Amino acid sequence: MKISIGKGGLSYTFQAPFPETTKCVHCGGEARVAFVGHETGAPEDGEAVCDLRPNGGKGDYWPHDACAVAVYLCRDCLEPTALFNQA
Repeated sequence: MKISIGKGGLSYTFQAPFPETTKCVHCGGEARVAFVGHETGAPEDGEAVCDLRPNGGKGDYWPHDACAVAVYLCRDCLEPTALFNQA
């Protein structure tokens, strides 16, 4: 997995770029991007989060493909919020 600090990693995604800020899931405040983790290994190589367990469906969801995760820190409460997407 490749880790990119700050705004430079917003484009390291399998879908649309991550936003610079998002709503904090803890207090509703503004959370700013801290870092982005982007899987660079192919899932078929056994190097992806999706290989850790099967996707069991509702009640047991798990990524089905390589993923990218943006971690944000709230400017009000400093709690983390994350956004993620899959290939």
